[in-house]
Amino acid sequence: MDASTTTLDVLVIGAGVSGLTAAYELGKRGTAVAIADAGPDPGGVIGTRERDGFLYETGANSALDTSPALDALFDELGILGERRDAGPNGSNRFIVRDGRLVALPTSPGAFLTTRAFTLAAKLRLLREPFVAPAPAQAEETIADFVRRRLGREFLDYAIDPFVSGIYAGDPERISVPAAFPKLFALEQKHGSLIRGQIMGARERRRRAETSKNAARSFSFAAGMKTLPEALARRIARYDRGVRVTSIARAADGLEVQGIRAGTGVRYRARRVVCATAAHAAAPMFASAAPALARALAAIEYAPVCVVASAYRRDRVAHALDGFGVLVPRRERRRILGTLFSSSLFEGRAPAGHVLLTTFAGGRRNPEVTALDDEALAKTVGEELGALLGAREPLWNEIVRWAHAIPQYTIGHLARVAAVDEAAAALPGLGFCANWRGGVSFGDCIRNGQATAEAVARSLAPAAQAA
Repeated sequence: MDASTTTLDVLVIGAGVSGLTAAYELGKRGTAVAIADAGPDPGGVIGTRERDGFLYETGANSALDTSPALDALFDELGILGERRDAGPNGSNRFIVRDGRLVALPTSPGAFLTTRAFTLAAKLRLLREPFVAPAPAQAEETIADFVRRRLGREFLDYAIDPFVSGIYAGDPERISVPAAFPKLFALEQKHGSLIRGQIMGARERRRRAETSKNAARSFSFAAGMKTLPEALARRIARYDRGVRVTSIARAADGLEVQGIRAGTGVRYRARRVVCATAAHAAAPMFASAAPALARALAAIEYAPVCVVASAYRRDRVAHALDGFGVLVPRRERRRILGTLFSSSLFEGRAPAGHVLLTTFAGGRRNPEVTALDDEALAKTVGEELGALLGAREPLWNEIVRWAHAIPQYTIGHLARVAAVDEAAAALPGLGFCANWRGGVSFGDCIRNGQATAEAVARSLAPAAQAA
C-alpha cells in the first residue's frame, strides 16, 4: 500500500463535540482511531474568544446538567473542577410581551400571578388532561400540537420563543416526533402532558436524571471551548485542516481522500464515522453514493448571526437579573433573543461592565443575516436599546453561521431514514452529528458515546476472528 495512506480501525470525520466524543470513547477502548477535521480548532460551532477582558462565545453559551454522565466525563478529562454553574439569577428567564420584558413563572404560585399569560390562557390549561391524543402515526408540527393541547397564547408566548431559542426555527414547521420525541411520547403514553410530567418526574428520579426545564445551566471557567479542547488532547491522532473530498468502498473497508494545505491525504479504515454537518458531508459522497449525497443535502439548516456586545454597566438600564430574554414572533422585533452573559457566569466581563450575546436571523428573519456588519450591529443596538435600555456599546463582535442549526421539520425522520438507507451502499459507514438524535450539547455527548459503543461492538467479532 502507498506510504501516504494511513490505515486505521476507525476514522472520525469532524471535530465537533459529537465526533470528538466518539473518537475519545473509541480510543479508551483501544481502537486505532484518528479524527480528521477541516478547521484549525476543535469544537465545530463551539468556540470561546477574548477581547479587552471580556470572554464571549461563538456558539453555545452554556449547557444543561441533565445527567450524571456529564460530570463523569468531565472528571475523566480532568476538567470537572473548571465547571461553573450559572449564578443565582440563572433560573430567571424573560420573554417580551407588549414591548416589555416579563419574567416567565418558575413555580405554580408564580404562574397564577404572572403577567406573561392572561387569565383566559391559564384557565385553558384546565382542559389539557381531557384533550385526546393525536393518532400515533400522525406527524404534527409543534405549533399544531400546542394549539390543540394548550391554546394559541401558549404557542405565541411560550413555545414560539422556546423553539426559536433552541432551533432558531419556525414552530409551524418543526416536527413534534422529530424535535420533541419525549413530548410526543408523553402524549401517546399518558394521554396528557400534565399527567405525563408527573409520571415522568418519577421515572427521572429513578434514573438519577433531571428534566431540561429543571436542569442547571453550566459552562466552564475558560468558556465552552474547554470541553472540545480537553477531548482533543486525549485523542492520539487529530489531523487538522483536512478537507475530505471523497469516501468510497475499498477491499478492506472504506477509503477516504482529502486535501490538506494543497496536498492530498488518504485513509483506509474498517469503519468511518461522519460527524460533520449534513450539508458539509453531502459532497463527500457525490461520486461513490450519489443517492446518499442527495439525502444529506435535503436536511435543512437555519442561518444565525451571533452578536457579542460590550457595555459599561451604567449604559444598560435593565437589571439583567436573569438568564436572558427570548422574543416571540408576535412582538415583531428583529432579533431572536439575548443572553445576559455576564450575569450568568463570572469572568465574562470586567468590573463595571456587562456582556450581552444576541442571536439574530433563523427561520424567522433570515434576511437579517444578509446585513453587513455595520448594519447588523446597528440593528442589534437598536433592539437592545428598546428592550433593555442599552446605549453606546463599547464594541460588537459578530460571528456568522450560514448553517447554524439543523431543522427538525416535518419529514425530518423520513429524511434521516433515507440517509441510513442510502448509506447501506457503503458498508462500515456511520453518522454521528446533531442533525440526528438532538441538537443540544448533552445530546451530542450522549450520541457520541452511543456511536463509539456501537462501532466498538461491530469491530469486536472481526477482531476475535483475526
